[in-house]
Amino acid sequence: MTQKTYSIFGAGAAGLYTAWRLLNGQCKKSKLASKQLKKGDVLELYDWGRYDFSKRHQGTRAAGARVCTWHYNNDKTDSYVELGGMRYSYWNSAPTKEFPDPNNGLAPGHRVVSAVISMLGLEKYSVPFNVTNNQLFYLRSRNFYLNNIGSNTPAPYTVNNFGASTTPDQGFTTVQDLATTKPWDQFTRRDWCRFYQNGRITAQLPAASVFQQGDYLKDIGYWNLLYDQLGAEGFDYAADGNGYSSNVINTHAGVSFNINNEFAPGSQYRTLSIGYSGMFNGLFDEIVKLAKAKGVEFRYHPDTRLHSILWKAGKALFTYAERSNPNIAAGSREADAAWMAMPRAAIDLVAQATRFRAPAQGEVDVLNHEKVNLYLESTIMQPSYKVGMFFDQPWWAPDIASPAPYPAQIVGYTITPQTIAALRTLKFPAATMKAIQTLIDVPYTSVEEMVGAIENITEQALSIAQTKQLAVVSRNNTIGPSVSNSPIRMVVYFGNNAIEPKRKPIYGILASYDDEDNTAFWQELELGPKHQREIPISQDTQPLEGPRKVPKRMVKMLRKMLAELHFGPNSDYTAVPEPLEAAYMDWSLPPFNAGYHEWAPHFDVGDVQRKIRKPSQLIQGADADIFIVGEAYSNDQAWVEGAYCTSESVLNDFFGIEPIIDDREYPFICPEAASDETSEELEKLLRKAGPRRDAEESEAV
Repeated sequence: MTQKTYSIFGAGAAGLYTAWRLLNGQCKKSKLASKQLKKGDVLELYDWGRYDFSKRHQGTRAAGARVCTWHYNNDKTDSYVELGGMRYSYWNSAPTKEFPDPNNGLAPGHRVVSAVISMLGLEKYSVPFNVTNNQLFYLRSRNFYLNNIGSNTPAPYTVNNFGASTTPDQGFTTVQDLATTKPWDQFTRRDWCRFYQNGRITAQLPAASVFQQGDYLKDIGYWNLLYDQLGAEGFDYAADGNGYSSNVINTHAGVSFNINNEFAPGSQYRTLSIGYSGMFNGLFDEIVKLAKAKGVEFRYHPDTRLHSILWKAGKALFTYAERSNPNIAAGSREADAAWMAMPRAAIDLVAQATRFRAPAQGEVDVLNHEKVNLYLESTIMQPSYKVGMFFDQPWWAPDIASPAPYPAQIVGYTITPQTIAALRTLKFPAATMKAIQTLIDVPYTSVEEMVGAIENITEQALSIAQTKQLAVVSRNNTIGPSVSNSPIRMVVYFGNNAIEPKRKPIYGILASYDDEDNTAFWQELELGPKHQREIPISQDTQPLEGPRKVPKRMVKMLRKMLAELHFGPNSDYTAVPEPLEAAYMDWSLPPFNAGYHEWAPHFDVGDVQRKIRKPSQLIQGADADIFIVGEAYSNDQAWVEGAYCTSESVLNDFFGIEPIIDDREYPFICPEAASDETSEELEKLLRKAGPRRDAEESEAV
């Protein structure tokens, strides 16, 4: 039997997931059985960096590509801060009262990530990652809390129609109301796919509006639409107050409607108590074990990047380069199938190697075909920058001895399986134990609120001693975030989250979580005084090396902005103590050149998702087993879920591997057979609303 070689380029979420599923996936399609890995086959994993996967494969930084858990003193038992992706939306696969059928289209959560965590045996580390419902804001030199915003105490913006008397997210709601078909909370994953293609403005808009009833949202930039509908001040309030600059740029308006549903205060998430990077260590370990058990030769190539790739005579012909000299090919190899588990910028770098030469006889240069180029440009690269700090005290907390004038309202309580286990050892009443089983993962902002919920079920009062015990074991502070329009943008409070109790607790914060233009602000502070730039930014692969120490000038700037956030305008930077340790990740640098991606307007999102994963589909007469997977071209951009889902769809559709979960109501990518139901609903609404009135027509009249 002929030996197969499968090569995966990229050892982040998509690459690891693909390798894992090639080894553990089951195929029931006989015509694709020959594509399954068998004894004697070779599975290669190329890693431009050197991730810290295991004792045998130690590296320079935590596993996970754009996920990077950073521990104090690099001690994995001590407190940590996430300097990349940090959470997932939990999907409960067991029936509940609210969702008796967890596989239906409305059950929330990242289903593939949740399934992977369960299959890897990591659920015991899954913990709530709750968001505060009373954010601290520092906008236009004024400190205030979300719950204080009202008609008598508006935010410092002169928004039309008293918009500053409501929350910043209200601006997103105002724009979303332009295109209602049915309640947004009833939209399934399939509904959103239809909406991306067919969604239109259904509201009658005044002649002064640039956009009018009937306009397709896929052809509108979200920034344009927000500005048109909210005005300058309304746009600034929504942009500043939501914390994410990337959420208000000129992205595909229809997709942005969906994305901006996710970031309302009070949203519930989970993470891993060992750090989110732990999931990728688990995947790597399983890959090694499965390959050995199946007799598949697993080859891990760290410090090696894909340099170029072509297709010829049924093989992927590629050159590779070494990290020490990444622009010059060090050798060539071939594979029966190849996966580019990498984002847009890294793919473009590979394409450049063969862009300016004509393919030889029989070669297919997949990446440089015009239609492929067009589809690759359908996502917008969004740079991001994150700075972490560790302190010996939680100076931002509201319940310390001498709190700051504007502490983060992060105190929270959550009943978890670990809480229940602790209460059993304390001999809590049976009625109470039964009641709290129904309140798992519900976030509470006070002990009184939590106790009230329990007593409302049991109709029995807890004793003072029991209340104190419950408060101790259920304490689970939220992560904030606090929001500023200064370049720190958002602050996330990780606190003392060490998995092992320490004599000296360490408290961590993400001191700056920003994106877009703000990344350049911090980048210019990286070198410090009397330093000339020596490494071209285009060749600075810091994200592969790992967190880099923050220089003194940057620390001082961060302390200055944190002081304004928590102590008020013009506060001296010394109000914030010197950190014990500080480090940054500049995700605007190669090879990622972006922290995350988002869809551009004027594209059929579903068609791009289906075609770009096997780009030879866009080239007439070509059929190359070269695949593109990752979050950049997914339904869940900026999430690990997106990387997993695109990878899963390739394995299902081109290798016959059975879906990892029931995907009938949870398509991994937008399906081709999306019906025109949404379009029909829109047509009915438009006819009901009356004839379209174009601004141009009105002005002509």
